[in-house]
Amino acid sequence: MAYKSEYLSTLDRRGYIHQLTDAEAIDARAMKPGLTAYVGFDLTGPSLHVGHLLSIMMLRRLQQFGGKPIALMGGGTTKVGDPSGKDTARQLLDEATIAANKASIKRVFERFLTFGDGPGDALMLDNAEWLDKLNYIEFLRDYGRHFSVNRMLSMDSVKLRLDREQPLSFIEFNYMVLQSYDFVELNRRHACVMQMGGSDQWGNITMGTDLGRRVAGAELFGLTTPLITNADGSKMGKTASGAVWLNSDALADWDYWQFWRNVDDRDVGRFLRLFTDMPDEEIARLEALQGAEINDAKVALANAATALCRGIEAAAACEATARATFAEGGAGEGLPQLVVSGTLALADALVASGLAASKGEARRKLSENAVRVNGAVVADPNLLVGAPAKLSLGKKKHALLVAG
Repeated sequence: MAYKSEYLSTLDRRGYIHQLTDAEAIDARAMKPGLTAYVGFDLTGPSLHVGHLLSIMMLRRLQQFGGKPIALMGGGTTKVGDPSGKDTARQLLDEATIAANKASIKRVFERFLTFGDGPGDALMLDNAEWLDKLNYIEFLRDYGRHFSVNRMLSMDSVKLRLDREQPLSFIEFNYMVLQSYDFVELNRRHACVMQMGGSDQWGNITMGTDLGRRVAGAELFGLTTPLITNADGSKMGKTASGAVWLNSDALADWDYWQFWRNVDDRDVGRFLRLFTDMPDEEIARLEALQGAEINDAKVALANAATALCRGIEAAAACEATARATFAEGGAGEGLPQLVVSGTLALADALVASGLAASKGEARRKLSENAVRVNGAVVADPNLLVGAPAKLSLGKKKHALLVAG
């Protein structure tokens, strides 16, 4: 449909919308000031990854168009574990670990959202504030009666486990009930009327809108984003080295910048729309570039995405490192570094620097003539190397050996 609100029109044009519970009603509400919406984030690790970035950008877009975003930390629901997309139960974490993860994750949101006490300022809340205080019997009586077990069994997160004959604990089965209750509490406390999330959260979101209508007569809405895959069909945000983490202490700025710099040519325009604030006209110009010039668009994507998550200075430093490493043939001071004293075998250096995941992979790459030391191809895994030296694996992976 053709949306009337600038907010939904922009989301639609830039590729954020997968499903809406009531498109016309959400569009009408978005025409009024102060639309409040939330996304929930469980605290299963010390950093979120690129797979979470689309939801964070949705909150950012809401604030840009005058709405009030809520980033809901799952201090309570993390103790239960979301079964969505999982074949086995998540490891249950203790409260100290959850608190540490929350403190670490909070730092990223400050890059994307403006927090404060103003009407359009973002809020960061923790559902442990209300979930930890629930009286189980009262909760079952007041809210549990509104949930159909038949419907809960039909949810993808549950069906996946049952169809594969994987165990689903009773505590995990309760996750969708608690998530629905979060929505009701946020509506009561902060007049929040919309929950956003990935497409795998659609069932949980709609159960929350239903619960709000049943227990409070509230008109609540849901919006989901599409599953983002690369042009080749692979899952976006996964690399041979693992997840692309948002926190700089989990993944170096250089590696984050390189992730965006090395995306498939076919993904450049789409990722610019989803993961940067670049104007549509500039994106159209960049995605129209052909041949070697598409690399300019990739650098623009890497700079813009890195500036949002890591800061403008980090993006500029990474671009300068790339220029020194690739265009000018230099060492590039911003490359990952391995501090060494004395010498070590080249295969060991490749593993220790992170260029190879294992000694077996290092030996295989050496046999394929894919490894260079200071620009010269080397095939001997036992060659002793020391600082200073530049190691290269293929054309895109480099590291420096520095004396310690």
